[in-house]
Amino acid sequence: MNWREYVRKVDPYTPGEQPKSENVIKLNTNENPYGPSDKVKNCYSDLELLKKYPDPAASDLVDALADYHKVDPGQVFVGVGSDDVLGMAFMTFFNSDRPILFPDITYSFYPVWASLFGIPYRTMALTEDYSIRPEDYMQENGGVVFPNPNAPTAKLLDLTSVEEIIKANRDRIVIVDEAYVDFAPEGSSALPLVDRYDNLLVVRTYSKSRSMAGLRIGYAIGQKELIDCLQAVKYSYNSYTMNRPSILYGCAAVADEDYFRETISKIINTREWFVKELEELGYEVLPSSANFVFASPGNMSAEEVFLKAKEKGIYFRYFKQPRIERFLRITIGTDQEMKQVVQFLKDNCT
Repeated sequence: MNWREYVRKVDPYTPGEQPKSENVIKLNTNENPYGPSDKVKNCYSDLELLKKYPDPAASDLVDALADYHKVDPGQVFVGVGSDDVLGMAFMTFFNSDRPILFPDITYSFYPVWASLFGIPYRTMALTEDYSIRPEDYMQENGGVVFPNPNAPTAKLLDLTSVEEIIKANRDRIVIVDEAYVDFAPEGSSALPLVDRYDNLLVVRTYSKSRSMAGLRIGYAIGQKELIDCLQAVKYSYNSYTMNRPSILYGCAAVADEDYFRETISKIINTREWFVKELEELGYEVLPSSANFVFASPGNMSAEEVFLKAKEKGIYFRYFKQPRIERFLRITIGTDQEMKQVVQFLKDNCT
């Protein structure tokens, strides 16, 4: 008998490269180029309190998020980044012998969790223009999960189509992963549907629009019965998921709406300028509702541009996989960073 026979074997998720040098333009992991709100920066955290366990319910953060989204605290679940929340949701809700459904081009952690937890799954092909087709999710399944806007395509599915998917799956859980929805047009979020559908779970993160990827704060909103189910799994796995500083800073972040709106507006404006610049260089750019663009070079392969950029200290994300190997995913940085990127492309990749 060999212990290696009993090791769980999965193909792990591959995160974006984290360069060691600070002297780079890092546009490969969809981080926010602007720092957190001053209300976060000015928070005082008593380090003496770190010797004690944090509140396992993270009640202060739950209450702050419930107040911000105008829901009951019993409808909010928090975790260590949206990945933690999504992983917990997979464990909790996807337990039938029917396959769960998600797009063939989407967040690449979905198949990893499905494999890790032994969940059967089936991928639904995006259309030729890389859109989600709602009718593909109106078939027998064990649950549905998709990002909106999608990643890495940045394309948004309109709220009417999202509701059609939820309606068609009333006896299954539908998870709408809204990591990037704050960069989409107003009225794009599925949160207003939560009170009408007991099978809907909406997942959010602080990593993008809140400029707090380093703190790892994610949360989900759904009807109380769903949240109670998530809590039961959490307390069976790890009671103390949220540390004290994250709870404190997470509360401060949602208290500064003006700064939040200001940084979102900056990123959207820069995104629209950058798209026009890319198109003038002959790039094909998919319509973006996120803090990144998905772009295909006109006169050079995406892989070649990716490698040339990396040599110059500019990091894009390149996915060498069918249907999207001709695209680069480029995070929107500051105006100065994006102007440098455009100049690099003009000088080296045309």
